[in-house]
Amino acid sequence: MTDQDGGVPVSGADGPGGPAGAAEGPALRPFPARVVQTFFDPGALTEALALRPAWAAAVIFGAILVVGQILLIPAEVWEAMMRETLLRQGREMPEGFAMGGSVMKISTLVFGTLGYFLMTFLLTGIVTLVFAFVMGDEGKYRQYLAVLGHAWLIPGIVGFVLLPLKISQQDPQLTLNLGTFLYFLDEGYVARVAKMLDFSQAWAWLVVAQGAHAIHPRRSFAGAAAVVMVVFVITALFFALIPGVG
Repeated sequence: MTDQDGGVPVSGADGPGGPAGAAEGPALRPFPARVVQTFFDPGALTEALALRPAWAAAVIFGAILVVGQILLIPAEVWEAMMRETLLRQGREMPEGFAMGGSVMKISTLVFGTLGYFLMTFLLTGIVTLVFAFVMGDEGKYRQYLAVLGHAWLIPGIVGFVLLPLKISQQDPQLTLNLGTFLYFLDEGYVARVAKMLDFSQAWAWLVVAQGAHAIHPRRSFAGAAAVVMVVFVITALFFALIPGVG
C-alpha cells in the first residue's frame, strides 16, 4: 500500500508509516503553515513529513529566497565585496571594469541558484547514506529530502531578515556565525571554518535531526542531533578549503 500524496510505502503498525502512525500522526498542513511550523513546531512538522514527504514546494521556495536576496542587494554592494576580495588577495579591480558589480551579481544569481538545488539534493543523499544505509534506519531518500528541504528554509528566511544589515555593511555573504564572536582570529583556514559555522544552519540541522527521529523513532533526537552536527562540522571543514569561500 502507498501513501496517496507522499508515495512512501505504508507497512507495519509500529513505524511512522504504519496504520497506527497514519491514524494518530499529525496531518500535513498547507505549505505556508509548514513554513511557520519549521520554526515553532518542528516536531509535529517532521512527524507529518515522515508520513507524507512533500518536498517540492519547500525546495522551490528555498531557491526563491536565494534568488530574492541576490536580486535585492544593489550591484554596488557586490562591487564593493568584489573589490575587498581582490584587495585581500593583493590585487586591484581592473581598470574600466565598471560593470564588475553587475557581473558578479548575475554570476552569483546563476551559480547560487543552481548550487542551492545541488546542495539540497547532495546533502539529502549524505543524510540518507548515513542514517538509512550506515546506521540501518528505516528512512527513504524522499522523506529526508522533505525534512531537509523544509529545514533549509530557516537560513533562507534568516538571510532575508539580515538583508538590511548585509546592504549597510556592504557584505552580501554576511551571516550570524561563530566567526562573529571569534573576530580576533587571524585570516586563514580556522577563521574561514568559524565563518562557515552559521547559527541558522545549525538550527536547520537540528530540525533535520528531529526529522530523523520522526522517521525512525527508535533513534533518539539526541543521537540524531549528534550525527547531523558531525556532518555540519565536516561540511564546514571541507568548504573552508575552497578559495574564496568564507
